Amino acid sequence: MKKTRKRLLWLLSGALLMTAAAGCAGPTPAPEAATTPADSTAPAQTPAPEQTTRTETPAETTSPAAGSVVYMTEDISPAGLLAAYEALNWTPAGNVAVKLSTGEPPASNYLRPELIADLVQLVGGTIVECNTAYGGSRAETAMHYQVAEDHGFTAIADFQILDENGSMALPVEGGTRLTENYVGAAFGDYDSYLILSHFKGHAMAGYGGAIKNISIGLGSSEGKAWIHSGGTSRTNVWGGDQDAFLESMAEAGKSVSDYLGGGENIVYINVMNRLSVDCDCDGNPAEPDMHDIGILASTDPVALDQACIDLVYAAEDGQSLINRIESRNGLHTLEHAEQIGLGSRAYELVNLDA
Repeated sequence: MKKTRKRLLWLLSGALLMTAAAGCAGPTPAPEAATTPADSTAPAQTPAPEQTTRTETPAETTSPAAGSVVYMTEDISPAGLLAAYEALNWTPAGNVAVKLSTGEPPASNYLRPELIADLVQLVGGTIVECNTAYGGSRAETAMHYQVAEDHGFTAIADFQILDENGSMALPVEGGTRLTENYVGAAFGDYDSYLILSHFKGHAMAGYGGAIKNISIGLGSSEGKAWIHSGGTSRTNVWGGDQDAFLESMAEAGKSVSDYLGGGENIVYINVMNRLSVDCDCDGNPAEPDMHDIGILASTDPVALDQACIDLVYAAEDGQSLINRIESRNGLHTLEHAEQIGLGSRAYELVNLDA
């Protein structure tokens, strides 16, 4: 553990941060592949990633060519979360939504209310979610409201299921899979969005972070099926082409960003704790076998997710999560998201603990 922490601090000090670049993803199974604790059949070795210079440059001095700024603290606490948010120097306008995962019962790793309460209340936000499309305790609105109450979210803020009254369509510009995206009908009732994501693995997408939270996460039940199927079905989430699913996530995410002023009215925070290979949609996820890393924040969801991926690859105990990401070709989401203009995989990492 001491060696891992020293290595992470060295990375943050400004030398070379290893990045999981395009072309290092492994084979892709069918998207409905069953969840396994550590993907023991996936390749055990980490491919030699491309080296990209990541220097700590203040946001105001960063040129467009240098990439987006990503802020990081190792302090996973309410104070650390506030510090990451305040570093963004962002003031939400109008009606504020805080998007997170309510977590599938009984034992998922959703972000706990005691961690996020101060930030949610600072922005005066309403916590929002959408129903699932695969059954479970959050597939129906009434049950989902009960889960939100049971998990403590209604005690810290107002709460709304965005698709309790159906869907609204957002146009997708520049996509190759989707021409429109279906979010919860109440999505447009909010002027600003704070996206709080628990970064972790995922049985179908490889990993879950900011991009997944604004695509699958904000998708209505029919929108989730539409993304999972690569734009071929609004009712069936199973059996679609894997790369079509990954590309559709990126395109759905871009439609959300475009709707919110090209990203002006939306910011993103990823919390890298309880780094299971399984998502918070799994009620009984695999126990994490790597250390917590920190909290990262950015106005660019692609840069933010890429920075989290890089930190997993740099960790001495991240192999299980790397295997999960590669076995689902998860890095392709980032490739496509950058290609269609959702954000940049190049970034400047600013250490808030320095």
